[in-house]
Amino acid sequence: MRKLLFIAIALAFVQCDQKPPVASEQFLDSLSRDTFDFFWELAEPSNGNVPDRWPSKSFSSIAATGFGLTSYLVGVEKGYITREQAADRVATTLRFFLNAPKGDSAKNVTGNHGFFYHFIDMQTGMRYQTVELSTIDTGLLMAGILSCHAYFDGSGETETFIRTSADSLYRAVEWDWAMNEKETMSMGWHPERGFLGASWRGYNEAMVLLVMAIASPTHPIPASAWEAWCNDYQWSKFHGQEMVNFGPLFGHQYSHMYIDFRGIKDAYMRNKGIDYFENSKRATIANRNYCISNPAGYVGYGPNVWGLTACDGPGNQNKANPNVSFLGYSARGIAEYYMVDDGTLAPTAAGGSIPFLPAESLGALVEMKRLYGDSIYSVYGFKDAFNLSIVYNDGKVGWYDKDYLGIDQGPILIQLENHRSGVVWNIMKKSPYIRDGLKKAGFTGGWLDN
Repeated sequence: MRKLLFIAIALAFVQCDQKPPVASEQFLDSLSRDTFDFFWELAEPSNGNVPDRWPSKSFSSIAATGFGLTSYLVGVEKGYITREQAADRVATTLRFFLNAPKGDSAKNVTGNHGFFYHFIDMQTGMRYQTVELSTIDTGLLMAGILSCHAYFDGSGETETFIRTSADSLYRAVEWDWAMNEKETMSMGWHPERGFLGASWRGYNEAMVLLVMAIASPTHPIPASAWEAWCNDYQWSKFHGQEMVNFGPLFGHQYSHMYIDFRGIKDAYMRNKGIDYFENSKRATIANRNYCISNPAGYVGYGPNVWGLTACDGPGNQNKANPNVSFLGYSARGIAEYYMVDDGTLAPTAAGGSIPFLPAESLGALVEMKRLYGDSIYSVYGFKDAFNLSIVYNDGKVGWYDKDYLGIDQGPILIQLENHRSGVVWNIMKKSPYIRDGLKKAGFTGGWLDN
């Protein structure tokens, strides 16, 4: 057991002298297709719901379904499926959300006030247990819906249905209700106890949520909500990078999957002299720098094996490590005022960062697949996470997740193809709602002015 640990630690030191491996076109193509197949093959045929995870039996995540809707557009552009196949799947999904039961009841409903529950049953689509009506997860679902609204511009019956249904679903969301008479939007609502105390403020994954809410033609929130959101930004220097800090890398990725922030700036970023794309690049560099420095001495960290974000984890069951507490699913990450690191790395951290730091992010994916092979990469691409530091009572060293997570597969596929062709960014630039929301929030410059 000790020998294995020493070998792993030695490997980490060897990596420090390596340049990022080069990702071949064959690797990129297989990664794209394998990850796409997660959404295409695992969505429930009758309603389009995408599982939260697989192969573990699970409920559906509405955010993963939003990512799935967008992945089908990538599939058309890459030639994985036909436009007709994608349109049929999208129409099935939108029809389900249009017709699903909604209301104040705690059971046998899918949503309320235009929002949908965070997790829903894969087959019936009803609320899972007592989860919240989620503003951010509805936002990510709506981002996927608006990507289809912008993409399917044909005159045929199915594509016309997609546009009208997508528009109806977006217009039905009562973003103003979710403000709960406050200056920032609540994170969610329970029929049992009302609005959550937490609200969306300060930098995180919710930029696209606020942009869509500000743009709503039916239930808009005031444009001043953007300024209120920015008021709690934490600008500071961390691991050599000056930036708006946020710990887990998914917060620097999700909105960027749908909005090309290159060259467009709000008042806050105009004052700082950078844009949000550059901010995410700096956050990715800082995350990688932290993993290279590896202050806690976890096994395997290095310049080509890195990435802290929300993901599964090994937990503490049957562990032999006496002085380390391992987490299960957790929002891992690092920032000036945030530190959650237990030796667990997630391929989606690098995969979702490909546009910001291409060579280093793709190199990390290549290296992780080379080193750990089938343990972390299989039929649908990268499994969710791994931890090389945990030692078990039976002498086994290391933990590898058995599951894929939909909300972590989406960033890998979408950001890879944004890097290669800008496909989703270009689709969303055609959305009048995205453009209008950005302008009302005070963004100017670049493609937004053209």
